[in-house]
Amino acid sequence: MVNLVAAQRPLLHGLMKLAGIRPYTVEIEPGTVMTFWVPSETISKPKKNNELNTNLVSKPKKPVIVLVHGFSSEGIVTWQFQVGALTKKYAVYVPDLLFFGGSITDKRDRSPGFQAECLVAGLRKLGVEKCIVVGFSYGGMVAFKMAELYPELVEAIVISGSILAMTDSISETALKELGFSSSSELLLPTSVKGLKALLSVAAYKKLWFPDRLHKDFLEVMFTNREERGELLEGLVISNKDITIPQFQQRIHLLWGENDQIFKMNLAQNMKEELGDKVTFEAITKAGHLVHLERPCLYNRCLKQFLSSIHPDSNN
Repeated sequence: MVNLVAAQRPLLHGLMKLAGIRPYTVEIEPGTVMTFWVPSETISKPKKNNELNTNLVSKPKKPVIVLVHGFSSEGIVTWQFQVGALTKKYAVYVPDLLFFGGSITDKRDRSPGFQAECLVAGLRKLGVEKCIVVGFSYGGMVAFKMAELYPELVEAIVISGSILAMTDSISETALKELGFSSSSELLLPTSVKGLKALLSVAAYKKLWFPDRLHKDFLEVMFTNREERGELLEGLVISNKDITIPQFQQRIHLLWGENDQIFKMNLAQNMKEELGDKVTFEAITKAGHLVHLERPCLYNRCLKQFLSSIHPDSNN
């Protein structure tokens, strides 16, 4: 039987190519590769009958935006409604983090810091010298690490539904409130019932899909389960180990007002902790999946912030 989610992939890939981005694989180091969707104009067409001869031909000529996905799906699935809204004015890069999409490593490090290091290495190999990073959920923690470790590369960040780091107290409190025993139970569902439970807490409005579609989504999107379980284990740190970086960049917190996973009070507390360079904006009638539930409003808010960093790109 045809997997309906897998069958839709060529359509989504075609839409991304029409929007001006195409897939490219970067070897970060031996044993570690990351897949990116990159601006089409930055890579050459492959020579006839030899895909391996695809070469970078130029650095991006527009301001660079890097869209970093969350834990439950790969890059272009997460950001499918944002890419087309941004490519006219910006060079858009959509990576797949390690163990998502085609990205993989034989290294044992499972921390957000390692994800950030590999992502930055890949961007530099792609000719990116400066960028604004937009991070959602798990990708937001990676974005914070990128900004902390590589201030010369990251000029600003936009964070949706995420926090600086997942401390054990935040993890325990959030899971207890949501009614889950572990992060894996919440974020790595193994059944239709589990996926429905994840969607029910992630979305503002109840989403209905036939069970067949849930099954197909589980099969396609929840691969590399062992490694992703290790990523979740590598995410949680002790309260005593948390430090508040002195970020040089502007930070915009763009939140779903009804986010049940990372509630607005966490965002507001983070704004106070991080200081004057942080701005906060809430979108009504939206939950954790704010960029998918209210994409038009999300895109408008995002572009307003981006244009404050790059006025020449103002729509």
